[in-house]
Amino acid sequence: MVDIRELDRRVVRASMGLVAMVTVEDLGRPTPCADWTLAELLAHMTAQHHGFAASAEGGGADLAAWRAEPLGDDAVPAYIKAAGRVMTAFAADGVLDREFSLPEVVTGMTFPAPQAISFHFIDYLVHSWDVARSLGVAFAPEPDLLEAAWPVAKLVPDDEQRLEPGAAFRPSLPAPDDATDFDRLLALLGRSPTWTP
Repeated sequence: MVDIRELDRRVVRASMGLVAMVTVEDLGRPTPCADWTLAELLAHMTAQHHGFAASAEGGGADLAAWRAEPLGDDAVPAYIKAAGRVMTAFAADGVLDREFSLPEVVTGMTFPAPQAISFHFIDYLVHSWDVARSLGVAFAPEPDLLEAAWPVAKLVPDDEQRLEPGAAFRPSLPAPDDATDFDRLLALLGRSPTWTP
């Protein structure tokens, strides 16, 4: 059985490669994420890494651990540092036996670590595409990553929660007839595979 941490690590490393391409001049670019600029998307992605890392370390119930802050011209190094933190936190001995607090998903309950890490995995698979599309470069996950993503994506409720401000995913969209499997996954999670800046 594949360790969800390894799948997540590969997606996070792919995101790091994409973010490393971002220049200060790129930070004002639009993204597929509602009204977020690339700077705002990177701030969100950075904060989520810190929040999930805090959860792995036992401190995720504190909403302050999840707070996104403007990163300014330091967005890229801040993101790379946060990505390193979450990968280290997920790799810790015994982490898969822990319960994660995810107050941005639901307050007052916890999730088994493998399930929580799967949420992180699907989020960064899609956010990697968001960054790539904002920059106008290609991104397609490897087949085994895409295969692992489908069961997680299908568990994301497609209801009014997706209309709330800051929702990770928008309501699902119809996929084009010629859509690839990844396009269909993106559409299921409310991204238009044909989105361009």
